[in-house]
Amino acid sequence: MPIYKMKGSKNGKQKYRVRINYQDASGNNRQIDRVAYGNSEAKDLERRLLYEIKTEIPAARLTLNDLYNEYIASKKNEVRESTLEKSKEILNKYVLKPLGADQLKKLNTQILNKWKLYIENIQTKKGAPLSLKMRQNIYSEFRALLNFGVKMGYISKNPLTAVGNFKSTLTPQKEMNYYTADEFKLFIAAAREDAENSSDWGEWDYYVFFCIAFYTGLRKGEIHALKWSDIDGEYLKVTRSITQKLKGEDRETAPKNKSSIRTLQMPIPLIDILTEHKARYKQFRGFNDDFRICGGTRPLRDTSLQNKNKKYAKEAGIKTIRIHDFRHSHVSLLANEGINIQEIARRLGHSDVTMTWNTYSHLYPREEERAVNILNKIV
Repeated sequence: MPIYKMKGSKNGKQKYRVRINYQDASGNNRQIDRVAYGNSEAKDLERRLLYEIKTEIPAARLTLNDLYNEYIASKKNEVRESTLEKSKEILNKYVLKPLGADQLKKLNTQILNKWKLYIENIQTKKGAPLSLKMRQNIYSEFRALLNFGVKMGYISKNPLTAVGNFKSTLTPQKEMNYYTADEFKLFIAAAREDAENSSDWGEWDYYVFFCIAFYTGLRKGEIHALKWSDIDGEYLKVTRSITQKLKGEDRETAPKNKSSIRTLQMPIPLIDILTEHKARYKQFRGFNDDFRICGGTRPLRDTSLQNKNKKYAKEAGIKTIRIHDFRHSHVSLLANEGINIQEIARRLGHSDVTMTWNTYSHLYPREEERAVNILNKIV
């Protein structure tokens, strides 16, 4: 985008040519040529033309697909790969599919209300509507995309805010699944029995995985990423996570957020389990502290974990819960014993205690009982 000095002058000011090459919203190469007299005037003209290219010209033709491509490119270096893949999946399936070819300037309240109705009518494979949480996640991803358009100057304001987010209905909130301490004892006893009766000592990895999940509340990816070097006496350091759902090899990244990097004091039962497990691993040729605690040279596979989870629950004669529900089980146990919500948030690696409270406040039944008992004494 150079400024060229030309022959000639006007009112004592040197003549300049301002030339700008750019690509329009459709990817076509374009050029603007203008003349100005005076060096400062030429620079001012260049700034004005660049602003017009950035706003008026692209915004006139820019489609939602165009904005998406620019948005993803800018986000690539700002978020974890797994987070980016989730955003791409949601935006492609629920936003670009119905609206992608629409020009940004034509996205009005009427079109976006129709889009909301479209999302409301989507059914899952089981014939049920999308959950409220999923619909609100879709809205949040779409809003972030359009906010990027505002930030870049392609649109003056976000039109999605006028139609608002998806609202809650009177449908009761789905009950949270978790194991009580007694149920977990039955589950983990079945897991240990399987490991003891197996000729493959790798079966112990599954037993240890579920012990870590219950006793620490770590996320699945955080457990996958644990190495023996992360254990320091009675403390466990959480500094990384592994995602298996991306194309290609496993991805090791930093945990979900800054607060997810944490050090947890382990209970004695888990310390004993890990000490016993490390003794097994030391018999493995080439063992070192860079081995994964569960899996050795390669993390356990998510599919295998799900199969073992169902198997142990069936053998124990109890309900099957999701692997993520072991995290809920950890919280349930601590909450019922009155552990401060801030400590629970810290152990979970939540960035905001409000999120912890909104998710788990109903797990504090004893506080309600205490409150009623106090009121009962007032006569």
